[in-house]
Amino acid sequence: MSDGEFMAGSLEAAGFELVDSATEADVLIYNTCGVKTPTENRAIEVLKRAGEMEGKWLIVTGCLPLINPKRLKKQVRSDAVLGLNLGSDIVEAVHKVISGRPNRSKPESVTRSSLLLPRKALNPAVSIVPVAQGCLGACSYCCVVFARGRLRSSSVDEITERVKCDLGSGAREVWLTGQDTAAYGRDIGANLAILLNKLCQFDGDYMIRVGMMTPNLALDMLDDLIKAFQDEHVFKFIHLPVQSGSDRVLKHMNRQYTANQFRSIVQTLRKSIPEVTIATDVICGFPGETRDDFEESLNLIEQIKPDVVNISKFFPRPRTAAEKKSPKVPNPEVSDRSRRMTHLVNRISTEKNRGWLNWKGRILVDEHGKQPDTFIGRNFAYKPIVVRSENKSLLGTFVDVKVRQAFQTYLEAEIID
Repeated sequence: MSDGEFMAGSLEAAGFELVDSATEADVLIYNTCGVKTPTENRAIEVLKRAGEMEGKWLIVTGCLPLINPKRLKKQVRSDAVLGLNLGSDIVEAVHKVISGRPNRSKPESVTRSSLLLPRKALNPAVSIVPVAQGCLGACSYCCVVFARGRLRSSSVDEITERVKCDLGSGAREVWLTGQDTAAYGRDIGANLAILLNKLCQFDGDYMIRVGMMTPNLALDMLDDLIKAFQDEHVFKFIHLPVQSGSDRVLKHMNRQYTANQFRSIVQTLRKSIPEVTIATDVICGFPGETRDDFEESLNLIEQIKPDVVNISKFFPRPRTAAEKKSPKVPNPEVSDRSRRMTHLVNRISTEKNRGWLNWKGRILVDEHGKQPDTFIGRNFAYKPIVVRSENKSLLGTFVDVKVRQAFQTYLEAEIID
């Protein structure tokens, strides 16, 4: 999303007009993801349809050209296939395409584009700030490293300037993003806690949401991280992907922590920040995962009771070590494990949300709802709370609410005086 905002901002600054639909456009730019096989399949289908539209130039950017370039070349008709982190380089690429000059360069990841480029926000209330590109891990199932590469952090000063600019433009919610925010700064003599302390020094009302952190890197700075998260400007929301409750499977995944270390982090967080929202990820059916291994994952989720669990079926990705691992778990068994995990997670999520019934407090309204006159806000724990209001200018404001209903994935509340 952030890469797209910077490309859109650079194109608009160069005099191009951004339009609302493909039918209105002369140039179609698709910024792709390829992290999972189902994601790649959906992207390919969208690109095929775009390539068949008459009178349009098609440019493909993002991770997919770097993850599976052979499939793109074979199945999609396009005028240019580029990499990611393009920033202002997208302007030259568009000029080349519309002037008939072929793109013969190999898609590649730009080292790191500036955070101070023009930005066209998808949501005026939200500032998306990629604090780093790449990571320090080598997970056996992950193909994103082929696109994003090794860790390259932006400086604390550059990030601070970007956030200051966005808050001055009306943003009230800051998303710090990256492949692993816990890795931030380790290549430049900084870390996430240092960055958060700096970003919490602005005046005014605003909130910061921190993106995904690997457990092992969060663990080695946990005390400093907790202190930073206790600031009033930081959402009490932590995304720690565990992926499996089995140490044997974690080792084959090349994850650098144990299930007990994950438990310890969560327990420590909840002791210091009792109402913290814990989000995690689980992969079902990793090669060699036995039924006993999967039961360990179920037991871990039952014990920890995370608020949010993102469940993925294992799909082999191109050029990863896991692509060649065996024995493969049969597809029906993978689906069955996914269903069992989903059933458990749905029960836990509903139970956790019921604990917020009758809660009163302040939320930051950061989205329009799906129904007319509805908005979605977030409380201090980043819980999504739906409210109704005829006030069209509610986006980006703080309001007091009382929670009246609890559902599996969200809460409903009424605005109170």
